[in-house]
Amino acid sequence: EVQVVESGGGLVQAGGSLRLSCVASGFTFDDYGIGWFRQAPGKEREMISFISSLDGSTYYADSVKGRSIISSDAAKNTVYLKMDSLKSEDTAVYYCAADQLARMIESVMVPTSAHRIRYWGQGTQVTVSS
Repeated sequence: EVQVVESGGGLVQAGGSLRLSCVASGFTFDDYGIGWFRQAPGKEREMISFISSLDGSTYYADSVKGRSIISSDAAKNTVYLKMDSLKSEDTAVYYCAADQLARMIESVMVPTSAHRIRYWGQGTQVTVSS
């Protein structure tokens, strides 16, 4: 059974940084992606980044591109999302999610398909104070 557990949220001042962690394990397939979504109050859940298990390739949404880095530590089954230059609009609940790579890619191409991703963490709150 795939399990996904994220951590690392909290209260951060604007312009600051944080690192989110996601421990994901139990995969029975080789081609998977682990990604980060966020949902702000009154807004749709947004895919912001993912990393591929096949070749380590990464994706970033425009909203975080250039100030975020996603990385993985296979030995620890952990994926990290480092975010810099945080803004008040980054305030949201951040979710780690995992599934076959095709589903992660689909959620980028068709944002409304994110509900098809099967494995989700419980979410961690990130609040950026201005």
